[in-house]
Amino acid sequence: MKKIFLLSLLSVIISCNSQSKRPLVGESEYQKNLNATYKDASKSPLKKRDLKEFKGLDFFPIDSTYIVKAKFTKTENAVTFEMPTTTTRKPLYKEYGKLNFTLQEQSCELTIYQSQDDLEDTKYKDYLFLPFTDDTSGDTSYGGGRYMDIMISDINDQNIVILNFNNTYNPYCAYNDKYSCPLTPRKNHLNIAIKAGIKAFKK
Repeated sequence: MKKIFLLSLLSVIISCNSQSKRPLVGESEYQKNLNATYKDASKSPLKKRDLKEFKGLDFFPIDSTYIVKAKFTKTENAVTFEMPTTTTRKPLYKEYGKLNFTLQEQSCELTIYQSQDDLEDTKYKDYLFLPFTDDTSGDTSYGGGRYMDIMISDINDQNIVILNFNNTYNPYCAYNDKYSCPLTPRKNHLNIAIKAGIKAFKK
């Protein structure tokens, strides 16, 4: 009788654990990894009340037309400047270069930046920062714009880099106003609707 009770108890515990370990939400590995980060209380920018109800971030459907080849042009003799943020913090950046590409039959240009503070950390030396707004900003996507990470190593010998707008993310300020986030420069507005990547967060 005691063995039967222990076996029953064990099966209940296993059942409960399997229910708590729900599969990660997301159409791609990128989305699943981002959701895993936001679900982790030690890494998540979400407020406690939002984290408690968190089931997954909202994304536009994955669309391969938003994966484009861009021509990279390095900015020579770029000056260091203070990037405006949502707070009084002003991190140091340099313009790293321009990206020119065609999307929705329109010629587009975005400027990518390099954090001068991150250069001191070997883990982030390869990182470039690409903020942008578009015609969905303030509607279906976050009004402050979205970000995309580009690596220096992503730029090939022909100065071509692949931009995947499906793999965009919101600044932490979209989820929690305690964070200080760089403001998207006006010149990085695209006069088209980028219906790919992360959507606005519904609190």
